[in-house]
Amino acid sequence: MTIEDKQLGELLARASEAGAQRALAHLGLADESAAKDMADLRELLSAWRDAKRSARKAVVEWLVRGALAVLLIGLAVKLGLGGLVIK
Repeated sequence: MTIEDKQLGELLARASEAGAQRALAHLGLADESAAKDMADLRELLSAWRDAKRSARKAVVEWLVRGALAVLLIGLAVKLGLGGLVIK
């Protein structure tokens, strides 16, 4: 008894489909609301990435502003304008 290529392909397709269904069920994604849940998770992940990007940008901006402020204060002291800066 030999299995033809077509039968083997069909058997593999059914086995992989059954495995995928079991994996989704194990993850809790086998019901009707799974597509909406995945869309919500993707949206949440996108929002998280945007928030991290914005936070990094804000930190860099504040660091640059702080460095520029220190540079200006140092320049004012060097030029003898210390009385304007420190009283």
